[in-house]
Amino acid sequence: MIEKYIQALREYALSHDPSCADGESILGILYECLNENYPYDNEQIKTDFNELYQQMNGMPLREMDKIIYPVCKLCRDHERSGFVEGVKIGTRLSRELTE
Repeated sequence: MIEKYIQALREYALSHDPSCADGESILGILYECLNENYPYDNEQIKTDFNELYQQMNGMPLREMDKIIYPVCKLCRDHERSGFVEGVKIGTRLSRELTE
């Protein structure tokens, strides 16, 4: 599985013009590649979105969009932040364990 991810990461890096000036950009590239190649929606996420849609039942589509778009952006930003911070912590832990 890791070989498949590394290949997808190479392809992603070649097809996107990354700014590799800092670690944040590189971590962003890692996240985007992972998200594009291994998207997941676990059952809890599906259940939560179904509940949100039920709460909006009867709303006009444009009104629903005004809610759904910011919610999805918030979820994606939160997921990306968690990924980036998780890699940072994992890297720091690995360094401390090997020193």
